[in-house]
Amino acid sequence: MVEPQNAPPGWLLPLLGAAGVAGDQPFDTNGTRFVMRGDIPRQVGKLSDEQGQTAETFGFKWRKDGLFDQKEYLAQVRSWMLERYGDVEHAHWWDDYGPAPLILDAGCGAALTAIEMFGDRLKSARYLGADVSTAVDVARERFGARGYGGGFIQCDLNSLPLADGSVDIAFSEGVLHHTDSTADAFAAVARLIKPGGRFLFYVYAKKGPVREFTDDHIRHQLQSMTAEEAWQAVLPLTRLGEALGNLTIEIDVPEDIAVLGIPKGRIDLQRLFYWHVCKAFYRPDWTIEQMNSINYDWFAPANAHRHTPEEVRGWCADARLTVEREIVEEAGITVIARKDA
Repeated sequence: MVEPQNAPPGWLLPLLGAAGVAGDQPFDTNGTRFVMRGDIPRQVGKLSDEQGQTAETFGFKWRKDGLFDQKEYLAQVRSWMLERYGDVEHAHWWDDYGPAPLILDAGCGAALTAIEMFGDRLKSARYLGADVSTAVDVARERFGARGYGGGFIQCDLNSLPLADGSVDIAFSEGVLHHTDSTADAFAAVARLIKPGGRFLFYVYAKKGPVREFTDDHIRHQLQSMTAEEAWQAVLPLTRLGEALGNLTIEIDVPEDIAVLGIPKGRIDLQRLFYWHVCKAFYRPDWTIEQMNSINYDWFAPANAHRHTPEEVRGWCADARLTVEREIVEEAGITVIARKDA
């Protein structure tokens, strides 16, 4: 991987209210202290136990070498983004934001989804990747390897040192639910969006009662483990998902089972287990480690809240966001919403 330039882009520190800060000098902005380490501003202060564990979980995941840069894997990520958000890279509304729009990636992880989502828009936009974990270091490496000049900050989403109404596009792909309160994190990001700006986000949807039980049961057991131990603990479940998927057996559910949230109809056995019993991800073209990363991502973090479409619509209404696109699936809820004037 090509080494990135270490110096943050010239627009970053003034945007954060920290113009003139040099070296490892600490600075305070919006009531939160930051310090420059590795040329990335990083939040100083204790996170909640749950948010700290969640940060460690994802810092571990995104440093897994070789799992997330294979062409087949990235092609699937891009396909999933297009299905849910549409062709954002070429959306008609970019002209609303001038030649250098500010994109806030709220929970950027390793910036994998942002690169697949925004594509060459990243060459002209001011991209700010924010994450509570050390994944920001991986994200900066990935940006540098592709010649993009983004800025990065390590902090939780409730402590983003940005002025209200300063962001053109906020993007949060599967991250808001990994905070202490999804609703609070949503509101904290939404108020940073300027009138006419857009919020693109995805949150987990609530599942049927058996899935909800097993999700929480497994997650609780992993909390006392290290990240590596949790990764290994989930592997047998991933292998079970693979075994079920390789059977390629369909069954016919004869009628709706309302008490368990299971609809009638034909369904692959692995998908029936996956959606209604226990998450055990399977794709025949992925390695066992890639599949395990999906299950680990789901079960390992302490914070992993699930929500209903009604909840999400309420958050948007409270934040003066008009929903332009809403995709509700069994896995989650995808929204593009525009901030009202």
